[in-house]
Amino acid sequence: MSSSAIEKKIEALREKIRHHEHLYYVLDAPKISDADFDVLMNELKRLEAEYPKLITPDSPTQRVGGKPREGFVKAKHSSPMLSLDNAYSEEELRDWERRVHELSGRTDLEYICELKLDGMSLALVYRDGRLERGITRGDGSVGEDVTLNVRTVRSIPLVIAKDKLKKAGIPGDFEVRGEMLMPLAAFRKLNEEREKQGLAVFANPRNFTAGTVRQLEPSITAQRRMDYFAYLLLKDGQTFLDRQSKAMDTLDAAGFKVNPNRKLAKNLDEVWRFIQSWEAKRESLPYEIDGIVVKVDRTSWQRELGFTGKAPRWAIAYKYAARGAVTQIENIVPQVGRTGKLTPVAWLKPVPIGGTMVSRATLHNMDEIERLGVKIGDWVEVERGGDVIPKVVKVVEDKEHPRGHQQFEMPEHCPVCGGNVVRTPGEVDHRCVNANCPAKLQGTILHFASRHVMDIDGLGEALVNQLTERGLVKNVADLYALKKDHLLQLERMGEKSAENVLAEIEDSKKLPLERVIYGLGIRFVGERTAQFLAEHFGSLDEIMKASAEQLEEVNEVGPRIAESIVEFFADEHNRKLASDLRKAGLTFSGQKKEKGTKLAGKTFVLTGTLERHTRDEAKKLIEDAGGRVSGSVSKKTDYVVAGSDAGSKLDKARELGVSVIGEQELEGLLA
Repeated sequence: MSSSAIEKKIEALREKIRHHEHLYYVLDAPKISDADFDVLMNELKRLEAEYPKLITPDSPTQRVGGKPREGFVKAKHSSPMLSLDNAYSEEELRDWERRVHELSGRTDLEYICELKLDGMSLALVYRDGRLERGITRGDGSVGEDVTLNVRTVRSIPLVIAKDKLKKAGIPGDFEVRGEMLMPLAAFRKLNEEREKQGLAVFANPRNFTAGTVRQLEPSITAQRRMDYFAYLLLKDGQTFLDRQSKAMDTLDAAGFKVNPNRKLAKNLDEVWRFIQSWEAKRESLPYEIDGIVVKVDRTSWQRELGFTGKAPRWAIAYKYAARGAVTQIENIVPQVGRTGKLTPVAWLKPVPIGGTMVSRATLHNMDEIERLGVKIGDWVEVERGGDVIPKVVKVVEDKEHPRGHQQFEMPEHCPVCGGNVVRTPGEVDHRCVNANCPAKLQGTILHFASRHVMDIDGLGEALVNQLTERGLVKNVADLYALKKDHLLQLERMGEKSAENVLAEIEDSKKLPLERVIYGLGIRFVGERTAQFLAEHFGSLDEIMKASAEQLEEVNEVGPRIAESIVEFFADEHNRKLASDLRKAGLTFSGQKKEKGTKLAGKTFVLTGTLERHTRDEAKKLIEDAGGRVSGSVSKKTDYVVAGSDAGSKLDKARELGVSVIGEQELEGLLA
């Protein structure tokens, strides 16, 4: 047989195998037995072994290949993978719809409803129809390249034929985002096998999925039957189809596994009926869900609505009520956090809730204990939902569940360091005031090293405990003085691991000013506030010497946050910490965002779809020029900027006699 005939035979066999993989893993509708499928696969393996030059990366035999990695390479997303805001009641959902109506100026919106799969978000990048890269969500901007593991998942196509892409209306280079998960049946079977072997069982499919995707050995990932549901289609980081519902149909046509349980709703009443119907049916699904995702269907309106700092305004996740159970409180123990706050934690008789064995639950503070009337020995109802820490909801009192008798009192001295515990008038929390409290130190370092802050991968709780207990790290600045010899003294720390940690610490020096501000752990200063501070002042030195009044000029900084920042930098230990971080080489200056004065004192309202700018881009241009953007039209509005398909805001502007301008006129004001 000629080489071209052999090549054609091999490719025909690959196509046949891909077809049956799609039937089995995507459509759940196999047409041949497992034994017959194995015959096809073994024949392909035999031919490829005989003609190794004909092996291609996208061959079905190459799903598991390559050597185990020593670590994961970080990869930047084409556009942010943002989380969604949550709603927990019909009222909160309708509040979201009201905001969407107000911001868009429309009431005739359609919504696409999708099941909120309880798994792990994953982006797939295709080049010329071939899978090039799989990237975890990470911090939303940068994830980890887990391509070798992603290739082992049978419901993810390694290659899609050009004619199939053309028919579906997808370019050769595109990106798919979706949810990786483990079906419940496969998860239960795995745990049963582990129990038989005397091994510890896994808590829940979601955490197990995340751990599996980040396995350094792809062959282990291949043994655990993961599944992938696609829900978003992008080109160059942007949606290119006019509706989200159309994007899901297109993904389906291209051969991706798309969840069939979705609905296009004409109004929120239809959305609510969909939510209620699936709450009743969720236990019948072969995988876990924790709610419903609701999105504005038209992508042009999505772009018009834009984003907040962390989430799209055009989508929301309705979360189902947390699962709960009744168990007994065996003790209440105060836990000291990184800010020195003492949180009373209930130690429970272990009880399974939503696939996880729960033995601890937060009681938040003394006010909550008094509100619940809870005592040690009480039987209580405990709830857990998603990643939320289990909490005590109420005390159960009946013949089967008698009351406890031991009252809990907050200690006067810190259980970790013996320092004084105080409760500031007007606040609910008790705090340890000892700045050198080890509990605060460990928490501060963990916060500093976390992904959204200085992103020092590998600096987890076990390592931080050893570093602080041995006195190697007494504050976060000491991290930058660590040497390989220091780390090699620690338990379970080899040469390669030590080098990786030190490399991560060194890389963190390149992160921008807002990360350093956030990493300092100033009370009330979160990620968004840190960014506003960096943009307003341009350097940490300017922030350190700013008065409360000057700080309150920063966007979203009120008196309480301003006072907290002033108090922080008034402390000599904190000023020394800042000095030590400067010496270590961290970023202390950034790009100061200078505001213009051309639009000073002017209030604008945006409505409709602009041709050359998104809603957020137009808002930024106005604010950078000293103007203010409001969400509603009033007599105090100076201009309404109206794009195509403008809604009720345009009518309101005309009714009130407010000046209406277009995008070109706005650009004229800015010029």
